[in-house]
Amino acid sequence: MIRRLNKPALFLIAALALSPGMALAKASIDYPIVKLRSLDKVTARTEVFEANVGRTIKFGSVYIKVQACRKAPELEKPEAGAFLQVWETPPAAGGEEAKPEWIFSGWMFASSPGLSAMDHPIYDVWVLDCLQTEAERAQKAAQESEAAGGIREGEGVLPEEAAPSEPAIAQ
Repeated sequence: MIRRLNKPALFLIAALALSPGMALAKASIDYPIVKLRSLDKVTARTEVFEANVGRTIKFGSVYIKVQACRKAPELEKPEAGAFLQVWETPPAAGGEEAKPEWIFSGWMFASSPGLSAMDHPIYDVWVLDCLQTEAERAQKAAQESEAAGGIREGEGVLPEEAAPSEPAIAQ
């Protein structure tokens, strides 16, 4: 069953999305990986894991498919959001194959997990962040280092001839 929102909740979501302070209403950046935290309320087991966009992962009897992960640019107010589809296949009863049931489908936001939360008696899932792949992170760090000439201003090792003369020692 997909959780339906009442009119005041829909109005609140629309107002937040249209407000100038909402980071995702402005230009946002797509990321290939979402970082999630899950909780099994029966065993109190928590797990932090990463999932690729477009992939389905399993936690207990729950399946989570990540459709998108977007994050505000670095200079904007920090916000990460992911579009998740979550369903469960309950245990089969009487030898019949159980039909999958929707639990949640929508955007979850890292800064406001209660705004659009998954409603399930056993499992909880939260979005923590959107991430780049390791290769993208390494490439970005190399580009920043290259753009700065390998050394940031005020940092690094200087050749002796480039260093200013040492101050005289007071006696």
